[in-house]
Amino acid sequence: MTNRTVRLTAAQALIAYLSKQYSVADGQRRRLVPAALGIFGHGNVAGLGQALDQLSDALPFIQGRNEQALVHVATGFAKASRRRATLAVTASIGPGALNMVTGAATATVNRLPVLLLPGDTYATRRQGPVLQQLQHPTEADATVNDAFRPVARFFDRITRPEQLLTALPAAMRVLTDPVDAGAVVLALPQDIQSHAYDYPEAFFAERDWAIRRPLPDPEEVDAVARLLAEAEKPLIIAGGGVVYADATQELEDLAATAGIPVAETFAGKGAVQRRDWWQLGGIGLEGTPAVNELAREADLILTVGSRLTDFATASQSLFQNPDVRFASINVDAQDAGRLGATGIVADGKRALAALAEAVRRAGITSSPDWRERVRTRNEQWQAERAAAVDPDTPYDTSELPEDSDVVSNTGAVLTQGQVIGVLQEHARAGDIIIAAAGGPPGDLQKVWDATEGRFAHLEFGFSCMGYELPAAIGVRLANPDPTKRVISLLGDGTFLMAPTELVTAAQESLPITVVIPENHGYQVIHRLQMLRSGREFGNEFRYRNGSLDLGGELADAKPARLDGDYLQVDLVRVAAGLGARALRATSADELRAALADTRDHDGPVVIVVPAIPHADLPGAGVWWDVAPAEVSEQEAVVRLRAEYEDGLATQRWFG
Repeated sequence: MTNRTVRLTAAQALIAYLSKQYSVADGQRRRLVPAALGIFGHGNVAGLGQALDQLSDALPFIQGRNEQALVHVATGFAKASRRRATLAVTASIGPGALNMVTGAATATVNRLPVLLLPGDTYATRRQGPVLQQLQHPTEADATVNDAFRPVARFFDRITRPEQLLTALPAAMRVLTDPVDAGAVVLALPQDIQSHAYDYPEAFFAERDWAIRRPLPDPEEVDAVARLLAEAEKPLIIAGGGVVYADATQELEDLAATAGIPVAETFAGKGAVQRRDWWQLGGIGLEGTPAVNELAREADLILTVGSRLTDFATASQSLFQNPDVRFASINVDAQDAGRLGATGIVADGKRALAALAEAVRRAGITSSPDWRERVRTRNEQWQAERAAAVDPDTPYDTSELPEDSDVVSNTGAVLTQGQVIGVLQEHARAGDIIIAAAGGPPGDLQKVWDATEGRFAHLEFGFSCMGYELPAAIGVRLANPDPTKRVISLLGDGTFLMAPTELVTAAQESLPITVVIPENHGYQVIHRLQMLRSGREFGNEFRYRNGSLDLGGELADAKPARLDGDYLQVDLVRVAAGLGARALRATSADELRAALADTRDHDGPVVIVVPAIPHADLPGAGVWWDVAPAEVSEQEAVVRLRAEYEDGLATQRWFG
């Protein structure tokens, strides 16, 4: 062991260290953090900025436009890399750092590793108070970066250069841990970034971090196998853990061997790649009505790699069989025990393989009646689905409210479901479609065929508006093959909130495609609002029908509301101004042509498609615990509250 040292600043040491870290999984070795993204300010330009410049050959730097979006880029990259690699993101102190908090929460909730390097206020304090210092009246050491603590899986503030010797290995451990993965935050005081230390040379040697695959306990496997043997109507729910564990083949083997139908959560969309009678699709609030009917009847629910949030369980109202029992496979013991399940705490790939072997040895299979029931109901849904997404059959506008002006005022002829139908026609093996908040992820969960390599990347753990476009950049960085299309499907509300990373995509010549069904509002929340209050308020993009008086001069007048005509916003020109090749497609044939003409474009593409507002896909047929007002002077609210309270009776406790 040599005692040789090298004198580096803390920032230089951090970048040099990151450039030597590797993940190893299933015999594949790759850079754990192959690049950094960021925006420089006074809190990181002299320290990290200088280090990234000096070591740019070892760790490339990507310039961004919004710090939150850059964290989403890293999260999308990590998800597309199946948690085997991520990106580092740096921001300046104060508002730049705080912009990353939402992105950090998104990564942590989705159990995806990201490395965040926010600048922090001076550790030496002789300069203070300094620009963007919080100056808390009773906690002198508090800075805005303390806001990261509740949303990070690992947090440390580096107040001495030598602290990196222990902080960095601890950070790498969390980034590569399938149980603890999430946002890792190293707050870097501005002055400490530039302070030097004599680091051991050995600290900068290449290091491998194995992605662990814990083996299943044979007794736990046998316990779950016994439950499967006793079940008449078993159902598997596949979550994102199946995808991250590369366990698709093992899941399909178990389903085919035992004749068990498989439903998928948002994160688990595409966990099954093989088309077969037991491949069902989405479950829960935005799942298919067929899956939800079968879930109500199931007497055994086996979850794999899922937390079973309220969207999947319909707020604990979905599983109605009086004798239903639960089993689970999860690498996290806490998640394995959800709903009082009999759990196998292990890596999903290894646990599924062991369970399939136990099932095979015991000759366990579901009943012929259950298999026939699943086939019949799923075939019925497939016919209903095909009609709902058929872009060549005009939508029946008689389904809309009688006083609706949405068709005459928007010029739209396609529904969002029909837009998805065209995208489905266009999708090839290897293509990836991305969605997050609003209507797109729910619609994709319900009708997108994510088998045979037509992948879906749905962020619905945090349902974060603004994730979709930057995530497409992250997905493209992880999948550079230009023959595989990366499509981000997002509403006009989300696009208007955060379009600026189009500039980053243009700067880097990244071929991503953004498809915007323009439905003039936050329409998925409008739908919920109508179901819970019966009246539209503040969710559609309309002009105020009169003046807005905040000065009290018209105190006796009724305040003007946002109930005028739809806003006129030229999204095509906005996108073109940000560097994208931008098109507008109104009909199905125009959308087909736009997709075909731009598949090989070597930069960002934006296609705006007018979509008929309030035209929804068939409902999932489940209840959701979102309470209308308990008291109200509005008759509709009183009625809806009574319906809600009826729904409360369907909730069950599973312990």
